[in-house]
This record gives sequence, C-alpha cells and structure tokens, in this order.
Amino acid sequence: EFQAGVIRVSIFVDPVAEMVAGAKECGADRVELYTEAYARDFAAGRERAIEPYVRAAEEARRCGLGLNAGHDLNLENLRYFVERIPWTDEVSIGHALICDALYYGLENTVRLYRRELTF
Repeated sequence: EFQAGVIRVSIFVDPVAEMVAGAKECGADRVELYTEAYARDFAAGRERAIEPYVRAAEEARRCGLGLNAGHDLNLENLRYFVERIPWTDEVSIGHALICDALYYGLENTVRLYRRELTF
C-alpha cells in the first residue's frame, strides 16, 4: 500500500541475516540496522563490534535492499561504520547530533558529522 503511494518502506532489524531476508520477503525496500550493540561494544573492539553488521549489510545487498543504520551512532563510532559498510544509504544520528550541538553549536556539529561521513 505504501509503495503504491511511492513511499519507501524500511524495516528496523537486528544485524541478523535471516531478519534482513525476512524484510525482503515482506516487501521492504530497505532495512535499518539497529546499531545499539555496535555502539555499546565499539570501545572494547571495533572489529568484533562491526562483524555482524557487515554480514547483515552484505545480505541486504544480496537481497537488493537499501541499507540504513541507526541508534547510538555518534562522532566516535560513525566513521568506522561507514568505512566498513560504504554502501550505507542513510544513518540516523539525530539524537547524538543534537546532544553534540548543545556543546559545539549546531552549525559546527553538522560540519563535524559531515566530515565523519566524507572520506
């Protein structure tokens, strides 16, 4: 119904290949990977933290799904995520961006996040 109205459909999923495949079966256009675990585990070992996300992102690409990511992505962990998964279409960073803007100012914060996404 949404797609008939030219509305892109995205389903929020954990970084599990079967969930990504299930989103495709449901008719979604994209998945958004829930990145809380990645953000939580990043400081302890970014390589290990990103592994399930790379696998899920590769499954999304195999299925022909677009890829979004979000939850707890910030200036510390965002660049590594998009470097390892460069076909990420969108990231949800609103909460961290606004929190950082309280300290750095909105214009400067937007510039900082854009820098993390440009490589």
